[in-house]
Amino acid sequence: MKKVNAIEAINEMPNDFDLELLIEKLVFIEKVEAGLSQLEEGETKTHEEVKELIKGW
Repeated sequence: MKKVNAIEAINEMPNDFDLELLIEKLVFIEKVEAGLSQLEEGETKTHEEVKELIKGW
């Protein structure tokens, strides 16, 4: 995660906030960024591939 994204998340919070809420927001941002990175790098599976993968569970 880039520092600027963390700062933006903090700036969007109200003056009084629960630290847990900020942590959840930062984790969410990090997960979305990771997913977008995987998408850009072609590290995704089609719906059909996922359906086949789930059959093995």
